[in-house]
Amino acid sequence: MRIRIVDAFTDRPFAGNPAGVLLLDAFPDDDRLQRVALEVNHSETAFAHRLPPGGEADWALRWFTPATEVAMCGHATLATAHVLHSTGAHEGPVRFATRSGVLTATPREDGSVTLDFPTAPLTPVEAPAGVAEALGAEPLTVLDTGPNIRDLLVEVADEDTVRALAPDLKALASHSERGVIATAPAQDPSRGYDYVSRCFFPNVGIDEDPVTGSAHTALAPFWSERLGRPDLTGLQASSRSGLVRTELRGGRTLLSGRAVTVIEGELLA
Repeated sequence: MRIRIVDAFTDRPFAGNPAGVLLLDAFPDDDRLQRVALEVNHSETAFAHRLPPGGEADWALRWFTPATEVAMCGHATLATAHVLHSTGAHEGPVRFATRSGVLTATPREDGSVTLDFPTAPLTPVEAPAGVAEALGAEPLTVLDTGPNIRDLLVEVADEDTVRALAPDLKALASHSERGVIATAPAQDPSRGYDYVSRCFFPNVGIDEDPVTGSAHTALAPFWSERLGRPDLTGLQASSRSGLVRTELRGGRTLLSGRAVTVIEGELLA
């Protein structure tokens, strides 16, 4: 069984967010999928198998962190689409059947892939008691991101504050179902991005996710309303870093980026 490690939302190796990708004939039992994801030990490992022709989707797709299955994952979807297109396993747009409905990935002439994901519904909420201390910064705005991604979106003062965050992850885990997205406007938009973010997901076994496609389904509507434009670019300011181009289309958000396969091998167990 072939296994590939793909860096997503980047055009160079050892940046962006690495994901394991396995193309299967069918899904084995969940315990085996979870064990493989734990062995790979990246924020997500994607498992996909081809579906019969004529249906609403072309491939079935699931995502596992080292600790649990998740309902939505952007970077591992981009990584899977990259593997399908680069190996010739699928040509053109690919429709994935997932726990979040049918998600489409479309290859572009420039080598990028555009994902069509549901836009996260944002609901303003009061900052939970203790979240400022757990995050290490005072929230300016706090929003619930709805059932697909299950995060708190927290706006903080500025880009420097986002970059300097060193949260208490154990304390942060009590404030949302998956984790916390911290964000602020770009200090200098001429550098090629409009806003910055960092994502902390201790409840699914990920202290800090390097580049989070799903989080941008919440960041896109938040910053599009603030900045008055549907097309934006977000920089996730983790140590690996990565760019996500976003286009807000009402109930759908388009996420675009590149991917690079860095490891390919055989799963023997």
